[in-house]
Amino acid sequence: MIRFKKQIGDLGITLRQILTDQLTTHKPFKKAFEQFSNLCRDALNPKLTDATILDMLAQHLLTERLFQTMFNNPEFRTQNRLAKEIEKVVAKLTSKSFNRDEFLKRIDNFYVAFEQTAATLSEYSHKQEFLNVGYEKFFQSVALKVADTYGIVYTPQPIVEFMVHSVEEILQQEFQCSLSSPGVHILDPFVGTGNFLLRVLHEINPSQLEQKYREELHCYEVMLLPYYLACANIEQAFYERTEKYLPFTGISLVDTFELVEEKQPSLLADEKTTPVERQKKAKILVILGNPPYHVGQQDENDNNKNRKYPVVDGWVKEHYAKPSKATSVSKLNDPYVKAFAWATEKLKDSSEGIIAFVTNNGFLDNIAFDGMREHLAQTFSKIYLLDLGGNVRKTPGAQNVFGVRVGVSINLLVKKTTHSGPLIQYVQVGDHLSKQEKLDYLVRHQHIQNLTWQRLVPDSHHTWLSNGLQPEFQHWPPLVCKANKTASNDVIGTLFKKSSLGIATHRDAWVYNFNRALLATNMQRTIEAYNEQVFKWLQVLPKPTDPQALAHWVDNWVSYEDTKLSWGESLKANLQRGKLAEFHLLQIRHSLYRPFTQSYLYFDRMFNDRVYGFPAIFPTPATELENRVICVSGVGSGKPFQTLMVNMIPGLDFLEKTQCFPFYTYSEGGSTRYENLTDWALQAFCDHYQNHKLTKWDIFYYVYGLLQHPGYREKYAANLKRELPRMPYTSDFWAFAKAGQQLADLHLHYETQPEYPLQLVTKAPLNWRVEKMKLSKDKTTLIYNDTLSLIGIPPETFEYHLRNRSALESVLDQYQVRQDKRSGIINDPNRLEEEKYIVQLIKRVITVSIKTVEIVKGLPGIE
Repeated sequence: MIRFKKQIGDLGITLRQILTDQLTTHKPFKKAFEQFSNLCRDALNPKLTDATILDMLAQHLLTERLFQTMFNNPEFRTQNRLAKEIEKVVAKLTSKSFNRDEFLKRIDNFYVAFEQTAATLSEYSHKQEFLNVGYEKFFQSVALKVADTYGIVYTPQPIVEFMVHSVEEILQQEFQCSLSSPGVHILDPFVGTGNFLLRVLHEINPSQLEQKYREELHCYEVMLLPYYLACANIEQAFYERTEKYLPFTGISLVDTFELVEEKQPSLLADEKTTPVERQKKAKILVILGNPPYHVGQQDENDNNKNRKYPVVDGWVKEHYAKPSKATSVSKLNDPYVKAFAWATEKLKDSSEGIIAFVTNNGFLDNIAFDGMREHLAQTFSKIYLLDLGGNVRKTPGAQNVFGVRVGVSINLLVKKTTHSGPLIQYVQVGDHLSKQEKLDYLVRHQHIQNLTWQRLVPDSHHTWLSNGLQPEFQHWPPLVCKANKTASNDVIGTLFKKSSLGIATHRDAWVYNFNRALLATNMQRTIEAYNEQVFKWLQVLPKPTDPQALAHWVDNWVSYEDTKLSWGESLKANLQRGKLAEFHLLQIRHSLYRPFTQSYLYFDRMFNDRVYGFPAIFPTPATELENRVICVSGVGSGKPFQTLMVNMIPGLDFLEKTQCFPFYTYSEGGSTRYENLTDWALQAFCDHYQNHKLTKWDIFYYVYGLLQHPGYREKYAANLKRELPRMPYTSDFWAFAKAGQQLADLHLHYETQPEYPLQLVTKAPLNWRVEKMKLSKDKTTLIYNDTLSLIGIPPETFEYHLRNRSALESVLDQYQVRQDKRSGIINDPNRLEEEKYIVQLIKRVITVSIKTVEIVKGLPGIE
């Protein structure tokens, strides 16, 4: 499949264009297509576009021969209603000028290769693995955007078998029944190609098979092509075991999360009682499967965001987000979290049940999921967690069983009438194992009863995995408390009243630039493009009145031209309100885009998607002269904890998920100034150190000094991954306060520090312009450009780290000429009026690095 990926992708594009053309020229095809489209909209989503349904049809045409290869079952096309409905459309298409066989001849070599490989497979597990891997790669070839939206990553067979065998063990042990037992209804709400139910079918006793097949197996699928494949797959499995064809009526083409939003008919249902209605009346005992993994689009211009589901999202908010102590719960937007909430509610009216999901493992230890862990522990009597690891962001080089970048876990949740407290069992499969070794581990152990489990005991903060966590950390006052972030009066128990994330623009290429004049030009151009869209929008009538429908309509209405405008949710909201934008030269401000990398920023609520608290932290350029802000890497950062003080606006990725603690906050316009350190903190420090001459500035610098301490960072590394810093009292307050003030002055005024005496080796004619700099292998020499090298970089320079590299390497990475791929905008750090600035900056950052290391090494120990 990989070998033919581009060829298949190109053919898919051509086929979609042919179908689009036929809609305008071929009336019988258009009529059949419209009838089929209406069925799809009734069942799936009334907002489905013709383009999406055309994609479904194109995928069917490209894969039909593959189905015939894998399923030697001629009755499927004549008796399966979906197959019949699709063929009606295809028949109209081919009745005129389109020849299906002739068109597909160009990838005949792919079909032959597929058929030859399939012919060598006889074992059930090998056949399923080949089918699903091939289908996944096919889908990524012809419909990458759709595959990403719905998180199409199909489950390796060893995981499927382990989970189904484990469910069987739990049924026997906890409920004295089995998958074969009458009355045991099984639901896969995200069936994909049918892997899980296929495995279930092979586990069912032959004497019970037909009854289970007819009445007690249920599944949902949101996309047409995998639905079609699941039908064929499940019907073929039944055919092979019974030697008779029987349509599978337990499958519904529906959006699982949409089911609870409103009454939704099942596509292509024959009888008055649809599969969905039958399933709703059934007492579901087992819910199993692989929920989608997609968190959300990377860029609004992709127009590829997850759908919103008010009811399911409401469950997540009420049960998981509301009880959370995390400062940010955005990770709860992941569809797999919605799947847990949906499945838990599905079992709400039942006293017993099992949920078996393979998902992202982030919920096991991330603080954003503390409310989710609390709710699961309250609801289920036993929870089995098999952590397969594979988070390459946390553990570079780790291998993942799915080939995705997030970690994975197999989760089995057992609900019983008797529930005196959760029994949480945990096994971790080491990240040192390869993907194949992890799958072999599952094959070898077969099910959960063959594993040696570690019991997890949740603490008061609903922490399940406490490896590396230091308990005393929880007894120290936090820098800020989630409940107090918006408090207007002084608060108790925290050091700061308010904090803020760094600003998130969602259009960095447009609103940041080293060149002030070019930034102004870029912003005037994009504002003009936005206003043009507003004028067009105001003329559109009628518009949908439902807010969700309107938002979806806007997503498909606006013009996505990367070279003119980068959309974001807040900008689309302003468009809906008909709000025009204005360019103001005074809104161009200084900003620290990355450590020791100053840039110009167009600071504007409309064109910065999230300004958070910064209009109250640096409301005017004048406030940059007096205010100071301690920045730290945020909760869940994939890099070691880090901190840096700033006196201008930082971005969200200035460090990573940057959290900011200012000394001052201001009223709108900056006319009134407020101290952000609490009176409680001043009193607590004065009392502890028995020195009532301490000031809030002393405490501010104490915090900054302590956050630099390597012992604090190393000992509490696990705590700092889960929550924002807390401040202990040390035996030497002044050592940390004075060091903190020294470091603050050093870091804030890095541009005026002495230049480290590097040797300059030049060639004539000397050129001070940078394109991209690089270090020698031993890191003692910087190759500035073809005419200039800087020699004699001391090794201690590289001991000072920010983000995932030294401060110097961070600067070298930022100070290069870049062109944004989407917009075409060029960001050039060279200064015509200060041609030596970058060389001087490099020398000064070396000085800053060396002095920082020297000051930090002089800090006392932490008792």
